[in-house]
Amino acid sequence: MSVIQDVYGRAKPAFGRITKPDWSLPQWSWGRSGLVLTAGFVAGLVLLVPFYLIVRTVGMGVDIDIVNVLLKARTLTVLGNTLLLAASVTLAATAVAVPLAWLTTCTDLPAKRLWAILAALPLVLPSYVAAFVFVSILTPKGLLQQTLYPLIGIERLPSLFGFPGAFLVLTLISYPYILLTVRAALQRMDPALNEAARSLGLSPWQAFWRLTLPYLRPAVVAGGLLVALYVLRDFGAVTMWQYSTFTRVIYNRYLGYKLDTAASLALVLVVVTAVILFYESRSRGRGRYNRLAVGAGRKRRSTQLGKWRWPALVFVGSIVLTSLIIPTAGLLYWFWRGWQQDFGVRVLGVPTSNVQSLTALLQPAWNSVSASFLAALFAMLLALPVAILVVRRPGKLSSLFERITYTSFALPGLVVALALVFFGTNVAGSLYQTLPLLLLAYAILFLPQAVSAQRTSFLQVSACLEEAGRSLGRTPLHIFRRITLPLIWPGVLAGGALVFLTCMKELPATLILSPIGFSTLSTQVWTNISEAFFARAAAPTLLLLLLSSLPLALLTLREEQH
Repeated sequence: MSVIQDVYGRAKPAFGRITKPDWSLPQWSWGRSGLVLTAGFVAGLVLLVPFYLIVRTVGMGVDIDIVNVLLKARTLTVLGNTLLLAASVTLAATAVAVPLAWLTTCTDLPAKRLWAILAALPLVLPSYVAAFVFVSILTPKGLLQQTLYPLIGIERLPSLFGFPGAFLVLTLISYPYILLTVRAALQRMDPALNEAARSLGLSPWQAFWRLTLPYLRPAVVAGGLLVALYVLRDFGAVTMWQYSTFTRVIYNRYLGYKLDTAASLALVLVVVTAVILFYESRSRGRGRYNRLAVGAGRKRRSTQLGKWRWPALVFVGSIVLTSLIIPTAGLLYWFWRGWQQDFGVRVLGVPTSNVQSLTALLQPAWNSVSASFLAALFAMLLALPVAILVVRRPGKLSSLFERITYTSFALPGLVVALALVFFGTNVAGSLYQTLPLLLLAYAILFLPQAVSAQRTSFLQVSACLEEAGRSLGRTPLHIFRRITLPLIWPGVLAGGALVFLTCMKELPATLILSPIGFSTLSTQVWTNISEAFFARAAAPTLLLLLLSSLPLALLTLREEQH
């Protein structure tokens, strides 16, 4: 008998068994048809993008043999590079995020609330900004070499261009996806589980490896899926570090006006995503991860690290130093250089002073915050029926809807934007270059973040609680509002925060779909970087980092209080 089974057996009747689900539990009381229709509508919005890709691919005609394009040796090599990078970054991010989440949630780590906030902040860095900062630092003749040369005489550092540089940057900015989902799961974990494990004679470390880690499997898989899909669609880091992936090739085809070929290559990413989702669903197993009885909510007692306290602090500090402090210091360096060189020579083409330059960023900052906030709300609402259907009404149809929602996250923002341009110009002309169409693009791109977080929270809420409310004569809406929503709220907020943060730094969709005159911080950053005005790009980037950090910090503090 496994440790988890033994722990749950000792804890009866409060707990069910993780490894063997009880399919006799009453199902969600809402009408299945209503959920199916709503989730089907959400899936239909996402399918606009594959529909566009199919239309463009079919338009290739006889002049281009799509099979030959896809089976070229160069295409297969790039596909191999993409899969290698996605798998490597996902494994590395998991190895970093899981112990980091546990240390900042369940232990007596010094200042763990502060470390929890700092460890999640790398998520706000756009990949192209983080890649540029690390390129300027780690190139053979970069800032690090210039610093070390007077000290120890190093004349040239090893080159990290290619896979090593892209792997490093993407790991450092994507591990918070897993960190946030795992921390949300740990916040929901009943402390009686660990107490029962300790009563069986397990040490804190044994309880973590044999009980906590298996319990966190849904959260780890959900976060790892987001990391893998994020890597599949990234363009900034792989471009700055000159590593050829599918996304980079697709962008080059679009820049060369080879739209049909680019669409056929983008379809490959859809197929790769479908394969990843298939194996992800197979890896979930059929276990339960919730309590069967209400019990009494109690505050978790922190695990005493003892002699491992300071090594743990070194581990957490080194992660924060590498992923957050060094990039921020690099941005501050470029900001200082820009200030010294009269940073405010031009903002949006208008000669101005340094103070006026910073003031001119207020409108782009408001545009970024307002659009990202509305998109996060929109995505949270769209994700809710999908998450309910997947967890409370599991089946082939609900699984299909869930997988469809994940496909768009693997596509470059440019592909999604062009698909909506096609939709807007041919179907809904009044929406073209309006804010609602931009919000729709954001929601389609980042819907998987909200779905995965909500699904993980639903898994940890027993259907028996909802059925108990039904037995008291309450309506399904009342039960959801008074029982289910408060229990899943940390996961809903975590998903909304992820959507907000990624919308803040989204670039291609913003450039193409923004209303005329609608400038955001991300477009300001890209405009300066593309024109090689790196010092001028530092100010909007730092402001973007600040504005994105505040809601993330509030969310982390709120989770600590629950």
